Amino acid sequence: MVLLPPFPICIFCLMFKCSVYFLLRILLIRPKMVMANCGLHREMRWFSPWNQLRQVEEYFLPRMIQEVTGQDTVPFGDCVLSTKDTCIGSEICQELWSPRSPHIQMSLDGVEIFTNSSASHHELRKADQRVNLIKSATAKCGGIYLYSNQRGCDGDRVYYDGCAMVAINGDVVVQGAQFSLNDVEVITATLDLEDVRSYRGERCHPHMENEPKPCHRVKVDFSLSTGDDIYLPTHQPITWNYHTPEEEISLGPASWLWDYLRRSGQGGFLLPLSGGVDSSSTACIVHSMCVQICQAVQDNNSQVLEDVRRVTGDASYYPQDPRELCGRLFTTCYMSSENSSVDTCTRAKELAHQIGSTHMNINIDMAVKGILGIFSVVTGKWPQFRVNGGSPRENLALQNVQARVRMVLAYLFAQLSLWARGKPGGLLVLGSANVDESLTGYFTKYDCSSADINPIGGISKTDLKSFLLYCVEQFQLTALKGVLSAPPTAELEPLTDGQVSQTDEADMGMTYSELSVIGRLRKMSKCGPFSMFCKLIHMWRDALSPAEVAQKVKHFFRMYSVNRHKMTTVTPAYHAESYSPDDNRFDLRPFLYNTRWTWQFRCIDDQVGRKHRWTVECTVMCQQFN
Repeated sequence: MVLLPPFPICIFCLMFKCSVYFLLRILLIRPKMVMANCGLHREMRWFSPWNQLRQVEEYFLPRMIQEVTGQDTVPFGDCVLSTKDTCIGSEICQELWSPRSPHIQMSLDGVEIFTNSSASHHELRKADQRVNLIKSATAKCGGIYLYSNQRGCDGDRVYYDGCAMVAINGDVVVQGAQFSLNDVEVITATLDLEDVRSYRGERCHPHMENEPKPCHRVKVDFSLSTGDDIYLPTHQPITWNYHTPEEEISLGPASWLWDYLRRSGQGGFLLPLSGGVDSSSTACIVHSMCVQICQAVQDNNSQVLEDVRRVTGDASYYPQDPRELCGRLFTTCYMSSENSSVDTCTRAKELAHQIGSTHMNINIDMAVKGILGIFSVVTGKWPQFRVNGGSPRENLALQNVQARVRMVLAYLFAQLSLWARGKPGGLLVLGSANVDESLTGYFTKYDCSSADINPIGGISKTDLKSFLLYCVEQFQLTALKGVLSAPPTAELEPLTDGQVSQTDEADMGMTYSELSVIGRLRKMSKCGPFSMFCKLIHMWRDALSPAEVAQKVKHFFRMYSVNRHKMTTVTPAYHAESYSPDDNRFDLRPFLYNTRWTWQFRCIDDQVGRKHRWTVECTVMCQQFN
């Protein structure tokens, strides 16, 4: 018996997403009843949910299918399969996560085996939710749950991470791999249906008189069991092997990059490597991709070997060393200017050497001065940095022109680097803007954060630092120690005595750890200025006064609203969790706000004033009492 994954069927002038059961012929078509319609998913844009509980129709098959199966019609709707020895029901993806999951009513109606052909994307720290839901589904009512999940990149921002499993009576008995480069994986388990019946007989006491009418059953002349009861084993629960968030960052975005690369027809990646945490994290993810490819080839994965030979243009190539493979697939470039320090250049060069990328040093001063020369010829003015007496507008414009020149050069070298080496194809440009900076807009629009794809665009700075510490141990990339100890800086303003004078946290007016807390409150808790202030005065009461919290909240929302337009052009990024800046696809928020937040900021100021007066009154009372 085979269950096909969900696919669209049009009936009654509506489009339904369906699973199909077949055994030599089609047994039933089961439409999806709960749509995924939040976050990244917009299923109701295309499909309608089947909302007729326990209702079944006869569906006329297309003529081409009739000719193959010899059937005119098949059952279509909310129904189950009844074999000679058991009863099988189906859930589809989102239905497992619903507060009214179909497996509850099916369990009470005697269904013993549940299947779920799912397309659940990877997010950091999400695997335990998936496992707990499936364990809970069978722990409450008993039963066997067969869960399969899509694997790979479907050409979008998400990666489907597999994790197929089989569970019985609240125990997982077999686990599929997560983040594997294998296109297909099959897992098996031999279980005793009598264990389900014994479990239900002791724990479950359904009262069907208050339940909806029974499930419609499609009878199937077939047995899942052999009839030989002598060799039936007692199931042995397993302990689920969870990846740490650092391992997930190493494996998930790397698998996504490989799938994207092999589908794109390009010859590799190019990354502007600055020697900072963000670009170094992206470089480490590419290195992890090369490690996974070499391991897959070593494990005799013929598809990966065929793909890597096609991408590298070498039909006899056999990758064994990740560093050597990285040199073929990955080009890094340090784009220096007169504002760059020796330290960042050295860090970038050392990391490139340790991962094995093809590395270049590119000086952008000539291009920057050429552009400023054009401006000067037209206007008769030459802008100056702030330290040289320039205005804030001049200072910002001079920073932005450097950043945008780097984007232009990145794409030039991506298109022609392989040509210059006598090799076919081009390179995909990788972005390296993290989720925190994207949320505040702390980047130049159309600078080198503008790229083809961005593997870290949905990951916070805090998680990236933990990931780099993991890479130091896992891949022996000791150059990352210097990256982690250096203050984050864009290096777009003149140096002071050869040292960096500009830091990211000073520019943003808050630390990255503070920004991560604020960002999660905005994106995940949906806080506006006043509700965020009310939460933070409690969270930060030991470190900051209410007035200081108010200042940071108002500063964040000014930056957030002024830079919202940048979110309309943000590079497509790997969706690592619900803390996502990509409002084009995620939570669909406006990109125009009133930057003054007049009413909200006034409420915050009133609250700060009240707290100040209350503090003064308490101080006076204490003095009088003493």
